[in-house]
Amino acid sequence: MEYQDRTLSCQDCGTGFTFSADDQAYFAQRGFTNEPKRCPSCRANRRDQRDRFGGGSYGYERKMYDVVCAQCGKDTQVPFEPKGIRPVYCSDCFRSQRSGS
Repeated sequence: MEYQDRTLSCQDCGTGFTFSADDQAYFAQRGFTNEPKRCPSCRANRRDQRDRFGGGSYGYERKMYDVVCAQCGKDTQVPFEPKGIRPVYCSDCFRSQRSGS
């Protein structure tokens, strides 16, 4: 199939960017059916945010809670607020609990 360069508008900043024939061929080869929605600069900024804040949280810094492991007694942190209903384990004890069951 013959591709031609096309100008698209970025959904974030509104500037026009070129969706080149080579890029279109690459997208088709990979099976991508949607056109890019963001210019290369905004895509890079979005990727940097995702990498910096842990995979898609986009500026949200995860709150960690200090707890004591119910099995070994080690101080650790968990990404949820323990309610005291169930035991909370450090990552090592959690892994051993999961593999033991």
